[in-house]
Amino acid sequence: MNVLLNLGDIINQLLRGNRININSFFGEGIAAAILFTLSLIIGWVVYHVFEHYFSRWAKKTKTSLDDEIIQNTKRPIYFFVIIVGFYYAIDQLSILKPFQYYITQIFLVAEVFLVAYIITRIINVILSWYAERIAKTGKKALSSNILIVFKKILHVFVYIFAFLYLLYVSKIDLSGAVVGLGVTGIAIAFALQSILGDAFSAFTIYFDRPFEIGDYVIIGNYEGTVTNISMKSTRLKLLQGEELIVSNKEITSGSLRNFKKMENRRVAFSIAVTYDTPLVKLKKIPALIKKIVETCDNVEFQRVHFKELGTFSLNFEIVYLLSNPDYVKYLDTQQTINYAIKEVFEKEKIELAFPTQTIMVNQSRT
Repeated sequence: MNVLLNLGDIINQLLRGNRININSFFGEGIAAAILFTLSLIIGWVVYHVFEHYFSRWAKKTKTSLDDEIIQNTKRPIYFFVIIVGFYYAIDQLSILKPFQYYITQIFLVAEVFLVAYIITRIINVILSWYAERIAKTGKKALSSNILIVFKKILHVFVYIFAFLYLLYVSKIDLSGAVVGLGVTGIAIAFALQSILGDAFSAFTIYFDRPFEIGDYVIIGNYEGTVTNISMKSTRLKLLQGEELIVSNKEITSGSLRNFKKMENRRVAFSIAVTYDTPLVKLKKIPALIKKIVETCDNVEFQRVHFKELGTFSLNFEIVYLLSNPDYVKYLDTQQTINYAIKEVFEKEKIELAFPTQTIMVNQSRT
């Protein structure tokens, strides 16, 4: 390192040793040119190593994470080498010695913030890789707004630490800066309490994933399909067609029903026949209904029972499982069963009581 710092003096001594009388600035200029050229060569070598060796090695690995990190950091690293070389080059010029402190500080700021920039690029790659990995598991992605804002928040922390590091290496008292940042942070937190609450709730939604875009949910007294999730709110497309905007804090602090998570749908419904139905026909009804339900696709019959002697009718309860949770599929299946029951009862001369009632369990317009 001392050789680099005194390269100009060494060149001047060599020239004078060969009886070449020149101004000392000439040797310093030659040293500066050599060091800057050397930094360009080293930078090119580093870039070449990243481009042709590290990249090839990364392509052999199973994950694309290392490929993206190399791709996004090789150019900033190249500029970092050039900046370091340029600093040592102009450090050879004695004419700039009066401004040495300011030059050192300028280059220190450039180097520290370039390192911070490299770190932020690595953060971007890791978060994007994580989002792609989540998507490959079959889960739908949330709004990209959350990921973007999360990146920005991490970037802010990186640059704050870079700024504090500059103060530290510059031997500036950090107590005032830390106290100032703390007071400023508290003031901002109080001023943006509602917004920050929604933002943290958005992160809870992102990592806990209680629902995703496209899921059919019930929040409070409203139900609809999730269309967008941002840092502050979630948007639902309601059955009536309008859009509902709900704050993320309200969602995470209350209860939520997600019908997209259903693997199947349990359906319970009842039919009622008149009191003048003969006993022999009453005993035939369970077998008739069981046969009807079992002929339907994607349906698992569970039970049918003569449940009760009602006030005005004899009531039967039927339960089956539908393997497809889709609401329209449920309606199609129930319609088929209802048509078949009506047809069979007419053939058997079994009279349905009026009014009839249908009980639907775990149903929603998904």
